[in-house]
Amino acid sequence: MVELSVDVAVIGAGSAGLTAFRAASTHGGKVVLVEEGSYGTTCARVGCMPSKLLIAAANVAHGARHAGMFGIQAGPVEINGPAVMRRVQAERDSFVESVVESTQAIPAQYRLQGSARFIGATSLQVGEDCTVHARAIVIATGSRPVIPAELQPAGDWLLTSDDVFELLDLPTSVAVVGAGAIGLELGQALHRLGVRVVIYGRSSAAGQLDDPVLKPLATRLFANELELCLDSTVLGVVRTSDGVQLKVRDASGREARHEFARVLCATGRIPNVDRLDLQHAGLALDSRGVPRFDPSTMQCGDQPVFIAGDANNERPLLHEAVAQGRIAGDNAGAWPSPTAQLRQVALTIAFCEPQLATVGPRWSQLQPAHCVVGAASFDNQGRSRVIGENYGALHVYAGRDSGKLLGAQIVGPRAEHLAHLLAWALQAGMTIEQMLAMPFYHPVIEEGLRAALKDARDQLRKSPLAIEHCDDCTPGI
Repeated sequence: MVELSVDVAVIGAGSAGLTAFRAASTHGGKVVLVEEGSYGTTCARVGCMPSKLLIAAANVAHGARHAGMFGIQAGPVEINGPAVMRRVQAERDSFVESVVESTQAIPAQYRLQGSARFIGATSLQVGEDCTVHARAIVIATGSRPVIPAELQPAGDWLLTSDDVFELLDLPTSVAVVGAGAIGLELGQALHRLGVRVVIYGRSSAAGQLDDPVLKPLATRLFANELELCLDSTVLGVVRTSDGVQLKVRDASGREARHEFARVLCATGRIPNVDRLDLQHAGLALDSRGVPRFDPSTMQCGDQPVFIAGDANNERPLLHEAVAQGRIAGDNAGAWPSPTAQLRQVALTIAFCEPQLATVGPRWSQLQPAHCVVGAASFDNQGRSRVIGENYGALHVYAGRDSGKLLGAQIVGPRAEHLAHLLAWALQAGMTIEQMLAMPFYHPVIEEGLRAALKDARDQLRKSPLAIEHCDDCTPGI
């Protein structure tokens, strides 16, 4: 049995864990990185990058089919499924390789291979023959897909967001169970690549927005393209000779059976903390079995244990995993003197079309009586019309008393870029007036943001626009 004494032990070599390792190492102590599986982050292997590769192929196909609106005849679109998947996998493997090389560049004496579990407040058993005693520990074990019991009988015909990118060819049909961001992204991509897709969701809406106006708008826009079965419950699945049969109950209580080649489970992910033997760490756990933690320090209770990334399930996104890993690693390395650090503004983006984005607090977390909602539609917005993506809307929320930006939600074209501008402005504490003083080029989709800001400003000033629709006398803003 090997026994090691270190300053910091980081469990997990994903985005949060690697960042925590580097942050803790800046304090000069001995830091070890523990990984149970293969190197390579969730983002590179099964998340951000391969999903965007699949979406990129799908959007090219979609654009070719709709080129006629620009007077361009592209001819019949033929999808070569194996070729699509070969590119997805080749590019994905390249991203993974760069992460693996970066991880393997860490000297071998600081990398431990094996599953880790707590055997004391600051002691770990790694594999069968190694014990690690640490001054502080960072939990960065990531997450895995949730597979509801009713879908498990699908067996080999069941896909999750972790293994859909291993397909050698596109299936003929897919039932997507889950109408959140992952379900919409993958479902729409497969649909645009010629796969028959039906998306099933328990709620009455699709996507992550909760703005009472934008939420139903987004659902209507997706329903124009995709077959959505919302307010439905998947009761079970039976394997057939060439696929699966889903038993589904709709909102009226009617039950029906539908057949598909595959079923894609997109019902969410759960933190990988259940095999850590956390009962030996003396940590308070929430109802999901996740340690309770301070989001400003990432510290679990008053123990020298920190948790970051998907393992805490607070904001399971790549940029958040990196930010949390930096805070957790820095405080673990500085133990026993952790400090509260600035958290980034909440930012989520779904890369479906139209794109969905939320910036800052959700609508349900705001106090409507204390804020105004500045609205803008993309239906007649100049640049959106030029590129043929004139649909959706943008809402910005501003404080009645402060005039400051409080948050925003978007369903529309290029929301990924608008959301970043809004997130930066929110984190900088800008007012609506200060944002309107910034330059806006013409014609750009960002002019839609300016329209929403002007609407918010008018409500704050309680005065109408000087010239309806077109303050600056330029076309299509």
